[in-house]
Amino acid sequence: MRCLATLLIASILVAVPCCERTGLHAPVAGVGGTMAFGGVPATGGAFAGGGAVGTGGATSASGGMSGSGGFSGNDQAGGMGGASMGSGGSSATSMPAGTFLSVSVSDSNDVGTSGYACGVRTDGTIACWGDNTYGEATPPAGTFTSVSAGASAACGLRTDGTIACWGDNTYGEAALPTGNFTSVSAGEDYACGIRADGTIACWGDNGLAKPTPPAGVFTSISAGVWSGCGVRANGTVACWGDNFDNQYSPPSGNFKSVSVGSVAACGVKTDGTLACWGANEGYSLGETTPPTGTFASISVSITAACGVRTDGSVACWGDSCGGDTYTPGHSPPAGTFVSVSAGSPDACAVNSADRSIACWALPFEWCGTTF
Repeated sequence: MRCLATLLIASILVAVPCCERTGLHAPVAGVGGTMAFGGVPATGGAFAGGGAVGTGGATSASGGMSGSGGFSGNDQAGGMGGASMGSGGSSATSMPAGTFLSVSVSDSNDVGTSGYACGVRTDGTIACWGDNTYGEATPPAGTFTSVSAGASAACGLRTDGTIACWGDNTYGEAALPTGNFTSVSAGEDYACGIRADGTIACWGDNGLAKPTPPAGVFTSISAGVWSGCGVRANGTVACWGDNFDNQYSPPSGNFKSVSVGSVAACGVKTDGTLACWGANEGYSLGETTPPTGTFASISVSITAACGVRTDGSVACWGDSCGGDTYTPGHSPPAGTFVSVSAGSPDACAVNSADRSIACWALPFEWCGTTF
């Protein structure tokens, strides 16, 4: 997101965004092209290469993203509720049946990534769907209290307090810390968790010091694409990692929770109102201007943010440069929900009435030319 690539199309020089997800386009070879860790084997498709620019801005790859499942002419990504997605034809044409406690949608700075999601069922098992290039949609057995879908690897907190992760292992996401935890959050190429004593442990890619959290006791944590943030025991927010776009500059005051995307972050204050900070341009245009009202939770992605209001309804905002933000097909569904997760290119929420999962496509557009 911090650079531009130049394409010569029909003798017209066009600037398009490119992304710096170093190394994940050339993953470590493994059985079936996937890696598994946390003591659980995984299977899945090999890395899909041969990418080329397709019509309508779609990314085409052999066995990977297709034009119909990727970015269309209006830059809208194929969603989990609709188009075919990558990983050798992996599909997310329908959400899994059953009842769920929570859901988490992947968020990646790589615009060629199709996305996947995982949810914790009411019986504690995990179900995942969507792209399975690295085995990220193949969760381990067992019972869990929470799950977090990172860019190409996911982590879950087991009922015994230990952490299990699965999917890509290019950057050492397999080097799981020992001990018991109260929460876990998977970002891009790294993950962080809050230990039982309230301190934070991070592992994976150390670029931009992402796995280098501050000392102290925390109650909430979020691992984003370039940086992470956490809510300290005293209610203040601390951030670490990349600070090119002022992600290190959260507002003063006390917070209940925080969520980090790529270059923007938001938090729910103790009075239920929202505060956001970071960049307000590019894919993140509009993310730092949240709606008014009171919220129970917040989820920030690269391109948009969504929150559950205290009345249970879902509101989303951000990425509005194209003028078609949250038109039919982009808007959250009606009803009341217990949780929401904004990813790229989709968002999903758990319905409070029947505990089913609903997913919808988020706008995915580049606003402006440079950061």
